[in-house]
Amino acid sequence: MPASRTRRIAEACPQSPARRTGKLLDQTTSKPTGSGRPRGPANLLFCRFLDGHIKSGALEAVFADGSRAQFGAPGSNSLDIAIRLTDSGVARSILLDPALGAAEAFMDGRLVIERGDVMGLVDLFARNAPWEAGASYNRPSPLRKLGNRIAFHGEQLNNAVRSRANVAHHYDIGNALYRLMLDPEHMQYSCGYWPREGMTLGEAQEAKLAHIAAKLALEPGQRVLDIGCGWGGMAIFLAQRAGVHVTGITLSREQAALARERVTAAGVEDKVSIELIDYRDHADQGHKYDRIVSVGMFEHVGQQQFETFFRCTGKLLDTDGVMLVHTIGRMGGPGSTDAFTRKYIFPGGYIPALSETVAASEKCRLIATDVETWRLHYAHTLRAWYERCEEHRDAIIGMYDERFYRMWTFYLAGAAAAFESGAMCNYQIQYARHRHALPYARDYMGEAEKRLHREA
Repeated sequence: MPASRTRRIAEACPQSPARRTGKLLDQTTSKPTGSGRPRGPANLLFCRFLDGHIKSGALEAVFADGSRAQFGAPGSNSLDIAIRLTDSGVARSILLDPALGAAEAFMDGRLVIERGDVMGLVDLFARNAPWEAGASYNRPSPLRKLGNRIAFHGEQLNNAVRSRANVAHHYDIGNALYRLMLDPEHMQYSCGYWPREGMTLGEAQEAKLAHIAAKLALEPGQRVLDIGCGWGGMAIFLAQRAGVHVTGITLSREQAALARERVTAAGVEDKVSIELIDYRDHADQGHKYDRIVSVGMFEHVGQQQFETFFRCTGKLLDTDGVMLVHTIGRMGGPGSTDAFTRKYIFPGGYIPALSETVAASEKCRLIATDVETWRLHYAHTLRAWYERCEEHRDAIIGMYDERFYRMWTFYLAGAAAAFESGAMCNYQIQYARHRHALPYARDYMGEAEKRLHREA
């Protein structure tokens, strides 16, 4: 691995004391011996925290002194998880900030999962605090919450320089990881579409591409802009199936390089070009497009840049143009990004509520012509990615290290739980600049979707 990439990974995933000594904490060592009730104020408060949250399913906690406690009750169809805390500081860290504290303890090998896995552990907590019931297990202490909100608002400036750095943090850690995790057919790092049971990850991603293409109401020869084009999967699909000309833009050097390779391999280099450029700079160059598509990019725009995004896309869109924005969204009102995600996964990122997304677009005189909410599709996708990471565990650890693998799987598990029990969903919002740009009825979407599948 190049030294520069190694540095980026190290910065994204700071080393634990165990790593600094050159030793990996072993998560497979035997349980400590001992009995009795947990002792110490932090452990007692931690037990009270668990007792208040675990009602369905079962969790066994073993403390550093050998004491143990059981929470909830196992059932035939419920989760049964056992964890071990290797030192007295783990309970305190989790109490201060549950998601970040648990994540870092797990990453450092100080919270060991001895029965079950991290997906099950996160799922257990999430199921006991469903969003629909107004519950939450992930509330930091008041002081920590204040600090998180101050840091969050500072990070939301997201100018062009900061945006490029934020994208590099997540997407320039190496294409090899994403090749192992994503579907090999289209390399889609966004929510798949699962309209029927028994679909493979590749089939779900192709269904998503066809679903989006149908909403764009494409005609051969049209000019399409793909904002946040990733590894070129959408651009290649549209060029092959719809006969359009696509310009894909990204801020990730790693993505752009591989996307160009994939475009050439697909034989569509005459229809697809990939550019390394910020959407704001692209808008300033005077380009015009018949269609714009953006999948999984709006989450990186930053709360303070929503109006800028829609002002720029409105500028890029022809008078009779159509745009489709596919984004993760919040059910309910605006919020803030949790500390773990900001620190390790998506610095500068923000999941928008539908209300603030539409409010920003309305100021730019864009008409929201169609809105679709996907509730559980991303949960299916994330579990598929998690399974692929488990299949390639040794390869991923070989590319990075075990701490990175734990961080990555915690991220996938937490994200899946957020869609299954938390406040996350996906929104697909279709926009037009003119009220006559699209047919009056939605029938054309289904007809186009069937046609695109037949052309496979």
